[in-house]
Amino acid sequence: MTDSLLITNARMVNEGEVTEGDLLVRDGRIERLGGAIDAEAAKVIDAAGRLLMPGMIDDQVHFREPGLTHKGDLATESRAAIAGGITSFFEMPNTSPPAVDAASVEFKYGLAAGRASANYAFYLGATNTNADEVRRIDPNAVAGVKIFMGASTGDMLVDNPKALEALFEGARTVVTTHCEDTPTIQAATKAAVERWGADIPPEAHIEIRSREACLKSSTLAVGLAKRYGTKLHVLHLTTADELDLFEPGPIEDKQITLEVCAHHLYFSRPDYATAGNRIKCNPAIKEESDRAALLAALAEDRIDIIATDHAPHLPAEKDGPYMQAAAGLPLVQDVLPSLFRHVHEGHFDMTRLVEKVCHNPARRFDVVDRGFLREGYWADLVLIDPEARYTVDDARVLSRCGWSPFAGREMTARVDLTVVSGVVAYADGEVVTTGAGRRLDFDRDV
Repeated sequence: MTDSLLITNARMVNEGEVTEGDLLVRDGRIERLGGAIDAEAAKVIDAAGRLLMPGMIDDQVHFREPGLTHKGDLATESRAAIAGGITSFFEMPNTSPPAVDAASVEFKYGLAAGRASANYAFYLGATNTNADEVRRIDPNAVAGVKIFMGASTGDMLVDNPKALEALFEGARTVVTTHCEDTPTIQAATKAAVERWGADIPPEAHIEIRSREACLKSSTLAVGLAKRYGTKLHVLHLTTADELDLFEPGPIEDKQITLEVCAHHLYFSRPDYATAGNRIKCNPAIKEESDRAALLAALAEDRIDIIATDHAPHLPAEKDGPYMQAAAGLPLVQDVLPSLFRHVHEGHFDMTRLVEKVCHNPARRFDVVDRGFLREGYWADLVLIDPEARYTVDDARVLSRCGWSPFAGREMTARVDLTVVSGVVAYADGEVVTTGAGRRLDFDRDV
């Protein structure tokens, strides 16, 4: 009975349904669920009608370790993640040094072991010269392959056409892409400097990291994937213009899938007036019409996955002039509450939200025994009060950077409990267990 947990009186959101009942966890896995469960357990939690869902699988985070740990590390950022209902994360390769071969990826797994409070996996980064490494990597040893098709944070731009072709042709697992065309961005940056000099306003980021730059790069990525039969997942789409490149429908039927991030669903051009460089990110937060189009594309299953692209920077790195301000936002701690805003506004229901943040990441990346409330699966669980309200305050931020782009904004849902691999990790506003994360397993038959 030592490693057992019984959650009673829950409304379980799972696989397109909301059902009432209990859920029993034993030895880290879901033993029984549904109806009233008469069983002894070491810990019993009365959900009292709150929502119980699988933990969010965030397929895109930057936790900054190794090399950039003044911004955050695997321990600090994963603690923030479990407070936001994230129980598993895939971490990006643009650390220092970058994870561009099997040894550097395994080194990061070693850093996470016993320190990460959520389950973890790491991407292999692509470069202009490592197509052979991408071809050789064990597909089950990495979350996927990441290609920066536009310069962002770090120095991993892949801009050689022959290298891109070799990477798309040789990859034996999911290829994920950051799609922005660097020459287009460089030309727009030059024009902005000529217009404003050193006083470029934060709002100009929309024109500098422009829709034209996004569309040109995502069109190239989709074309390469179709040519070579690559399993492509396009990250953080931001414009209505790009949506026609992707098909609506169930994720199981797709070779090419699409992601949107929480901040691109929440913020738009008017927010630059008050948030300034605090919401500077790549690709840029764009127009209100783009935000509306992204929400509609989620509802029609054109967009398959929602993630964070959590990318912490210290306030001093964000608050200077536009050209010096770092791009990226810390988002994991309030991600699920921020997404419930769209449920309350009627853009999609709770079951579709759970599909986008839990089920579909597990499906797309072939994650073993996670992402669903199923008997025998790992107990990655989140209990949410969908009616609770709170105002985001920087004083409660768990990320090392110590601030949130949501500061001062009211959330209309609250994470009350997070269970990671059967361990209660976060409860009632406090991290109660650290280091419970496990290395994620993948099942890719290639």
